Amino acid sequence: MLLEFEHVTGTSKKFHLEDIHFSLPAGYIMGLAGKNGAGKTTLIDYIMNPKVRYTGTIRIDGADIRKNLIKTRNQVGFVSEENRFLKERSALQNAEILGPLYEVWDMELFREALNKMDLSSTRVVGKMSRGELMKFQMAFAMAHKPVLYLLDEVTVGMDPVFRIDFFKMLQEVIRTEEASVLMTSHIQTEIGQKMDYVGIMEAGRLIQFGESIDFVK
Repeated sequence: MLLEFEHVTGTSKKFHLEDIHFSLPAGYIMGLAGKNGAGKTTLIDYIMNPKVRYTGTIRIDGADIRKNLIKTRNQVGFVSEENRFLKERSALQNAEILGPLYEVWDMELFREALNKMDLSSTRVVGKMSRGELMKFQMAFAMAHKPVLYLLDEVTVGMDPVFRIDFFKMLQEVIRTEEASVLMTSHIQTEIGQKMDYVGIMEAGRLIQFGESIDFVK
């Protein structure tokens, strides 16, 4: 399994999950659905934030993420509204400065991805619209070739035409790189038609998990 949550429980003022247990194989897209505050973004935070304390185990590609922090950073491509980039620099400058920090970095792939998404490499990150920021982060993630993509509400406000191309891009990524995608979404058509697996969150719990076909009968 590429991603495993094994009875993960943790509580603090900011983060809360209770007995999360599921496995995601390589080469698939999993959607997390639920109301605001249900715990979708929190679940992603447990993977991305090494300071979060919890019981249970989270594994990526068989390895406990708490014991492999540097490896985890290289294995995960994170896309969200939380801008972790240099806001005063362009997309290309961010790639030139931050890209080499990863074990694998493909500048040509980064440029190609930006071009496919019709985003200029000279666009300053701090001046990007929400949609442009999502595109830039996706291109950046693709360029360091992670095994797991974490996408937090990336399609909110996305142009409907580009949304179709975006999911085609995701399918190509998981097919050619043997990666998997975990993405949060509240768009019902995405959950039913675009995901291979679906998890339903409620009050920090994963109340349902299964193949997407089971959710659209």
